[in-house]
Amino acid sequence: MSLGSFIRKQFIDILQWNEDRDGVLAWRHPMQDFEIQYGASLTVRESQMAVFVNEGKVADVFGPGMYKLTTQTLPILTYLKNWDKLFESPFKSDVIFFSTRLQLGRRWGTAQPVTLRDSEFGMVRLRAFGVYSYQISDPGKFYREISGTRDVYTVDDLEAQLRNMVVAAMTTALGGAKVPFLDMAANQGLMSQSIAEQLAPVFDRYGVKLDNFTVENVSLPEELQKALDTRISMGMAGDLGKFTQYQTATSIPLAAQNEGGIAGIGAGLAAGAALGQTMAQGLGAAQGQPQPGQPPQQAQPAQADPVQRLQQLKELLDKGLITAADYDTAKADVLKKLTS
Repeated sequence: MSLGSFIRKQFIDILQWNEDRDGVLAWRHPMQDFEIQYGASLTVRESQMAVFVNEGKVADVFGPGMYKLTTQTLPILTYLKNWDKLFESPFKSDVIFFSTRLQLGRRWGTAQPVTLRDSEFGMVRLRAFGVYSYQISDPGKFYREISGTRDVYTVDDLEAQLRNMVVAAMTTALGGAKVPFLDMAANQGLMSQSIAEQLAPVFDRYGVKLDNFTVENVSLPEELQKALDTRISMGMAGDLGKFTQYQTATSIPLAAQNEGGIAGIGAGLAAGAALGQTMAQGLGAAQGQPQPGQPPQQAQPAQADPVQRLQQLKELLDKGLITAADYDTAKADVLKKLTS
């Protein structure tokens, strides 16, 4: 290799970045032992920006396009280096390319439950997760605040910092919204918008533009979710008396198919009625009726109307809930009590 060839290899006449993989936000052009040739070509592709840095200070910033590097196209660098208008020698400068592409589908979530005060449940711990997207909008700010002198800066490096900001903003938004947990599912769109409005200026401080932010799910930890499911089940049961009657009515067709018919489940129905009465009395006591220390009131046995009883039996027979043999047996029992 001749001396001339060796010298020529020490000068750079083309500056460009061919992104060979995803997830890279900033890439420093290799400059060790090299100088940039005066009049060199700078190519900045769409979705890229390039920054010239002189002695740690951001100088000229270039958007997409092709440039010939001269004192006219490098006004700030010319000033920093005290070049005159006729300066045409090679020069040294750091050149950093930045990707301005949208980084889509970036996931966020709470590593630990966030404790909040809920208007219905009191103190609760919530988990949340979703997606967001962003892009570099100001490479100068991004260089000064985030990437610095690193040769390569990736999406993973940035998101380690962004996640903490997201969780902090989400906690503030949920705590200030005063929306009950049960209503959060219906308000996730408004919640996402509120959090995005809080995050936008925080991202902008680092030269990053928040493009979209979405809350996909807000949930309780497993143990609290089980307690909520129990409460929902009790609310769905409603009136315990009607609930017991419903269970009894639905058991009659099944019992009629068993050996012994209705007579075979008499004890079961009695036990079910006693259980329903006990539960109703327990709830009444919890509501203050009767008060502790008061003598329990004696329940007066209800006297069934024979005619009404016979009509009920006929309806059960017509609907196929009891067999003809069961109807005849029950009818004979009612008539026997009526004539005795």
